[in-house]
Amino acid sequence: MAEQRSNDQVGYQIALGERRFGRVNWLGLYTLAQREITRFLVVWTQTLMAPLVTAGLFLLIFNLAIGPKRGDVMGVPFLHFLAPGIMMMTVIQNAFANTSSSLVISKVQGNIVDTLMPPLSGVEILLGYLAGAVVRGTLVACGIALGLGLVLQIVPAHPLVSLVFIVLGAVFLGGLGIVAGIFANKFDQMAAITNFIVTPLAFLSGTFYSINALPPVLHALAQVNPVFYLIDGLRFGMIGTSDGDPFVGMAICAGSSLAICLLAWAMLRSGYRLKA
Repeated sequence: MAEQRSNDQVGYQIALGERRFGRVNWLGLYTLAQREITRFLVVWTQTLMAPLVTAGLFLLIFNLAIGPKRGDVMGVPFLHFLAPGIMMMTVIQNAFANTSSSLVISKVQGNIVDTLMPPLSGVEILLGYLAGAVVRGTLVACGIALGLGLVLQIVPAHPLVSLVFIVLGAVFLGGLGIVAGIFANKFDQMAAITNFIVTPLAFLSGTFYSINALPPVLHALAQVNPVFYLIDGLRFGMIGTSDGDPFVGMAICAGSSLAICLLAWAMLRSGYRLKA
């Protein structure tokens, strides 16, 4: 009887649907983040090694095609100017791929319910997915930075600034990947988003050139592209030179990341295109 009375009291105190883990379900958040990180680590040759090889090939091809004929850009050798852009482009592509592929694969395979049913809030799901994107992007950046130090003797001029822009880039494109993964129901829809949105954002953002060399119209368009500020800020952090004020760029990147994450949170919270 005492045990039954105790159970009745517990049932009375914790109503149906009430959170039993306090304000934050730390165990659930940790488990989701661990899943997202383990998911890319088990195939590290595809998710970590392949991007490093691709970045190295970009630099090698540009060096062979242009070489010393290009001259200095913004007072530094062309390859030194190019390297931070290649690094950021690799970071954002991998951060986007990590969150978007996780969601799309879960939807196609029908196991997205395994993420939706646990007692996780929209913020917790968002943070869990972003953890995988940030860790993957940061690992890729560290690998490229190590290679740049060994091959080109590039030592980060402002390491903390570099780290901040790498994290902001991973968060921004990781959040965009969540939005794209929620919207897309098939792999061809995700491929279209990647080809027509993510790739142009990366390539038309000063990766391979200074935007000061662009005509006025294209220069103005480049300045509304958040990825430009990510690349420009990382360039300042790595080699100490940039097209604009890196701290203004940092504020713009932080605002853009917050906006896209709020959109992703709203979609996760409402179950848009996730719940039948």
